[in-house]
Amino acid sequence: MPSRRSARIVLGIAASAAVTLANGGTPLVGTPPVGAPAGTPAGTLPAGVHVRIRAEVERLSSAGGRTRIRLVPADRVVAGDTVVYTLSVQNDGPDPVAGVDVTTPIPARMRYLPGSAVGPGAVVEFSVDGGHSYQPAAALRVSGADGKPRAAVAADYTDIRWTLQDVLHAGSVAFLRYRAALR
Repeated sequence: MPSRRSARIVLGIAASAAVTLANGGTPLVGTPPVGAPAGTPAGTLPAGVHVRIRAEVERLSSAGGRTRIRLVPADRVVAGDTVVYTLSVQNDGPDPVAGVDVTTPIPARMRYLPGSAVGPGAVVEFSVDGGHSYQPAAALRVSGADGKPRAAVAADYTDIRWTLQDVLHAGSVAFLRYRAALR
């Protein structure tokens, strides 16, 4: 019978995912949590479970009358660019892991693109309070300009959480992804 270990993984944005403005401006993404080496997720990971974050920009190219979208490393982004964040959750350990939650902030100066958070076999929830609480997008509420509650929109989201519904077996990888645009 597989081990029913569970994991809660809270991520800072890895230094390798940092992108800068084309004019050499300020970084668009945060750093790992205080005290964590660059590129290291926070929280307690089960032995053998690793998370890697990759940030790429969509670029259009044309050849033979066909337009293709390709992903290139997000070394620099400009207004209008869409950044695709891919999180690879890999279990190199000897035992299956159940109940994996992966949480990441939406980088500063980026706006989550609605409907883009995906992960096979994952429930996706969002936070509008800096990661203190999570709910499905349709249930989120924020205070409007008039102080009255209103439905949250993608621009209000601060964090994303994926809860893997399937066991992450030894030697397997779960890919999670979302897209965001420069504000």
